[in-house]
Amino acid sequence: MTIKITQEDINNAVWKACDTFRGSIDPSVYKDYVLTMLFIKYLSDVHDDKFEAYLEKYNGEQERAKRAMQHERFIVPEHSHFNFLFESRNEVNIGELINIALVDLEEANREKLYSEDGAGIFQNIDFNNSKLGEPKDKNTRLKNLLLDFNNEKLDLRPSHLDGNDIIGGAYMFLIERFASDAGKKAGEFFTPKEVSTLIAKLTKSEPGSRICDPTCGSASLLIKAGEEVDSDNFSLYGQEANGSTWALAVMNMFLHGFDDATIRWGDTIRNPKLKEGGELMKFDTVVANPPFSLDKWGKVEDKDGEKTTISYDPETDQYNRFWRGVPPKSKGDWAFITHMIETTYEGTGKVGVVVPHGVLFRGASEGKIRRKTIEENNLEAVIGLPANLFFGTGIPAAILIFNKGKGSDTDVLFIDSSKHFDSAKNQNKLNDNHITHIVETYRKFNENRFKPGIIEDKYSYVATFEEIQENEFNLNIPRYVDTFEEEAEVDIAAVQKEIETLESELKTVQNEMDKYLKELIED
Repeated sequence: MTIKITQEDINNAVWKACDTFRGSIDPSVYKDYVLTMLFIKYLSDVHDDKFEAYLEKYNGEQERAKRAMQHERFIVPEHSHFNFLFESRNEVNIGELINIALVDLEEANREKLYSEDGAGIFQNIDFNNSKLGEPKDKNTRLKNLLLDFNNEKLDLRPSHLDGNDIIGGAYMFLIERFASDAGKKAGEFFTPKEVSTLIAKLTKSEPGSRICDPTCGSASLLIKAGEEVDSDNFSLYGQEANGSTWALAVMNMFLHGFDDATIRWGDTIRNPKLKEGGELMKFDTVVANPPFSLDKWGKVEDKDGEKTTISYDPETDQYNRFWRGVPPKSKGDWAFITHMIETTYEGTGKVGVVVPHGVLFRGASEGKIRRKTIEENNLEAVIGLPANLFFGTGIPAAILIFNKGKGSDTDVLFIDSSKHFDSAKNQNKLNDNHITHIVETYRKFNENRFKPGIIEDKYSYVATFEEIQENEFNLNIPRYVDTFEEEAEVDIAAVQKEIETLESELKTVQNEMDKYLKELIED
């Protein structure tokens, strides 16, 4: 009987494979090499598992088995197979051989591994890159990487695994570990899983939903949102500006079995790629953790000598996303929020977005956009999170929930969860109880079970539109949730008595010291 390989076995083995790079190359760089190798190994092992099954079915007839393999989920050319690369591990051009393997794999699976505008998912990764060191060091690293992935604990054939979601789990495990090591750059590709879980539960989608993340990173949040649906009937869409991270998102989808997901590469604001009939595609649910206060997010001026051409200007956005107002060029938060609101279905669409607290109260153009959004009755909840939850920044953030199906109810829920967390070594964490507390409060509000006013002391509050209007549309959470802690009353008489006792004790000690000093002088 074959002993099944567990999630823990694979997680430990893939993390050990990172020792090849650790200490000499930044995690934000080497993550792409390790995750790509995991993808190649997975496709190769699935190929072998299927081929063996066909050989058994066709009584060992190789040609029939090979023909059957042409209709499988992925086609793996011989020179793209992990075993070929492993056997070539001592070649002086091993980096080049891996690059060729990736190109051939893309070509054999064009429909899956190319985007609609002709970009292959491996075009941003180069195993022959000088980032991996001088030729001799690079070859040693690549050889060690292949040796690490040849581990029996990394036999990724489905028949050897203890569950179908183990590969996706290992991929997520790696991305999270890379994020914790990558420092500031981690926020570009990963949202902490507890925050992803929280947003997915707050925006829980119905079966049949279209779900989108317009700044999807490596797609962890988007996958969580899909997994919250009580059905396999949903579709996932994403867009990511960074080419390497886009590739990780595409691989992540395949490793989780979401082969029909649509993940596009490009800048969501300047060049939105998710379109239907020339218009922006609409979704039931849109979730995102956009870059905080992105500078230079909008207008693009291309200078050629004396001539300046404007290739994008939010003032004349062809999709009219910024009709409420154009956010300041140094802070793109409301640009992403606006895009998200504009791409949800009228009357039903929901948005869950992570924002820095400045979004709640900053004035000028942001204040006008915020006011219009509240006046439209789109805002449903403002949830303050603890500080130091996110990779690469210690600042506290908030989650905004927008709901285009609020109907006549204009109340807004405020939750201050900033003091509810577990302290960890490098970051604070939300545990299951913290998440449940937020989600249950929101669901009860969503079911109209609360009246305006304090819901839970120092934690949650329901504000009316009139109250928010009186506050000049400032959404700063302390204006609604009073978390002021009164200091304990001071007993003046007791304190005076303690001071007198201490003074008396001090006098005694000083007399003793004087006595000892006198004796020392006389000696």
